[in-house]
Amino acid sequence: MPKKGTGKPAIARRRINTGLQVGSYVKVADNSGAKEVMIIGVPGYKGKLRRIPPAGVGDLVVVTVKKGTPQMRKQVMKAIIVRQRRPYRRPDGTWVAFEDNAVAIITPDGTPKGSEIRGPIAREAAERWPQIANIATIVV
Repeated sequence: MPKKGTGKPAIARRRINTGLQVGSYVKVADNSGAKEVMIIGVPGYKGKLRRIPPAGVGDLVVVTVKKGTPQMRKQVMKAIIVRQRRPYRRPDGTWVAFEDNAVAIITPDGTPKGSEIRGPIAREAAERWPQIANIATIVV
């Protein structure tokens, strides 16, 4: 009989210290029209009862727009975390921390909603989401 897969992804993704969670308010780094969003979900997270789902740099999250243009407000959409305040360690031993927590909003098909991202974005997010790296000004 053929062996079944182990259920692991093809690319081993390094675990990053999670600096955000469901309920966190974060800035929007792109020019999509939203200014501030709240994280309301982390797709793919399988947790324990009453444990709040965490998320870190490079993760996909579901957000709702709290501040922004009238057309964007109260919309539920997906976003990628591009910066987090909590320090996380890279494989080379360096620690990285940003001044703020920020996300970039994406459309349901995975393309960025804005045309540019203000401020730096983490290399981990740029490697995992190349389309976001294309519109970023600085990758740290």
